[in-house]
Amino acid sequence: MLNQNNPKTAVLIGSTGLIGNHLLNILLANESYSQIILISKRSANVVHPKVVEHLINFDKINQIEHLIHGDDFYCVIGTTIKKAGSKEAFRKVDYIYPLMFAQISKRNNFKKFLLVSSIGADEHSNNFYLKVKGELESQIKALNFQCSFIFRPSLLLGNRNEFRFGEKLATIIMPFFSFLLMGKLKKYKAIKAKTVANAMCLFAQKDCSGFNIIESNEMLNLDN
Repeated sequence: MLNQNNPKTAVLIGSTGLIGNHLLNILLANESYSQIILISKRSANVVHPKVVEHLINFDKINQIEHLIHGDDFYCVIGTTIKKAGSKEAFRKVDYIYPLMFAQISKRNNFKKFLLVSSIGADEHSNNFYLKVKGELESQIKALNFQCSFIFRPSLLLGNRNEFRFGEKLATIIMPFFSFLLMGKLKKYKAIKAKTVANAMCLFAQKDCSGFNIIESNEMLNLDN
């Protein structure tokens, strides 16, 4: 049953990814939302009365700005430098596209903007990946949303559509060292993609204001 008192519209970009797939299912089950708008390059293949899907060329995002309206914008797209093929291509997916969607969200008066970033994101980092993530976070903060959430997960656990050797190796080794990651180190524990998705939806329902960073350990605590 929908929340008839204050039904909301969520916009989701990245619904076919590791976190996005879980998030879509969580949003569909959440009574706070009467409509879920999916912005994708390829179909999520979901038939549901709540779902409206727009398949687009991300290089022409501004052409569909008039279709992007709602309350909560969830941005969970991301790639790797290896999969993208170059640093420039990686930056387009993990910085340019999310920033363009954030700017549209701001212009279209979304109440909340929720972004998946990465543990260790820092615009001053010498690590290219973390630097790009940090630069995007700074740009989101500068947009001054009524409320924005940045989620910084550690190593993600879950079944991906593609094989990533480094991540697969880490997921095998990590459990043997998890007991060492206590206190301030807890945020470095591996985290299930579903846990991240659940945290995003839960925080979106909170009354909030300003720019908020949610570290991996805060998301893990929600499962306890």
